[in-house]
Amino acid sequence: MKHTPFTKMHTALGARMVEFAGYSMPISYTGINEEHATVRSNAGVFDVSHMGEFIVKGEHALDLIQRVTTNDAAKLTNGKAQYSALTNDEGGIVDDLIVYCLEQNKAYMLVVNAANIEKDWNWISKHNTKKAELHNISDKTALLAIQGPNATRLMQPLTDVDILNLPYYTFAKGRFAGVDNVLISATGYTGAGGIEIYFEDKANDAETIWNAIFSAGGPQGLKPIGLGARDTLRLEMGYCLYGNDIDDTTSPLSAGLGWITKFSKDFTARPILEAQKAEGVQQKLVGFEMLEKGIPRHDYEIKDFTGATIGRVTSGTQSPSLGKAIGMGYVRTAFAGIDTKIYIKVRDKLLQAKVVKFPFN
Repeated sequence: MKHTPFTKMHTALGARMVEFAGYSMPISYTGINEEHATVRSNAGVFDVSHMGEFIVKGEHALDLIQRVTTNDAAKLTNGKAQYSALTNDEGGIVDDLIVYCLEQNKAYMLVVNAANIEKDWNWISKHNTKKAELHNISDKTALLAIQGPNATRLMQPLTDVDILNLPYYTFAKGRFAGVDNVLISATGYTGAGGIEIYFEDKANDAETIWNAIFSAGGPQGLKPIGLGARDTLRLEMGYCLYGNDIDDTTSPLSAGLGWITKFSKDFTARPILEAQKAEGVQQKLVGFEMLEKGIPRHDYEIKDFTGATIGRVTSGTQSPSLGKAIGMGYVRTAFAGIDTKIYIKVRDKLLQAKVVKFPFN
């Protein structure tokens, strides 16, 4: 099992560690609900160093990114980032990712999901017919997400970058906690605001940065947060989790990702997805809240009022912020309208739910 540069910090703090994507990762420290509330109301720190990072450079860098991703990376200028997806030859999602423009037309960083690093690398390499320069820097890159409404205020004293005014989906490089060449971005996965910091793990930089973060924020309630709360936070926002809500068989159009699927350029599976858009998709990803007591779980069946199966749950939880059970799942398109009544099969019971908008409220 792999370890991040922060593993010893997690264990020293008594975190409950689990295997995730081949890494030993903290699932929680004091409890998911408490950690969730800390991020929503104040600020928390996530170790997400297990994520993958690829550098794409050279005169053919943009061309390669354009051919393998669904969004239009040509629109990116220096310091801008973009949510996108890699699609396979059948129109499914190889992965969802973020593209960071380091130097327009010449250098980009792709941030991919931890479980998909090897798969994504092989897929992109396969399409690198014009020999763009590729570097997999995942193993030497540390990544912390400091999230919450007070995150930037607490972290501003540690950096010369104006993070208080860093627009969403932009980034800058600068000093952070005395460490040079730290990439600081505003591309969070919690909906609570904040920053992410990427840096090369060398010397004792990881420990230096970790200690500085908690020296600055600890007295004001900043706490370490595990992956359990990361999951409940993203679910409340309706953000997809690869392997649950999207996968190699999922169309981005069915997943509600038409907004990152741009037909103004050529990319893998464009003809398939164009046909889907013209004909309409057979199923859609929806959010729902339970109207009867019960918690929806991954792969539970979704039924109509007659008991016929119309879909399945992809993610579900008891929302810590909202105090009610919520979920996401695919249903036949006819049942995807807001306020449509659906039924979740929980054990042997059909429990009523209704389709709602994202984010949940």
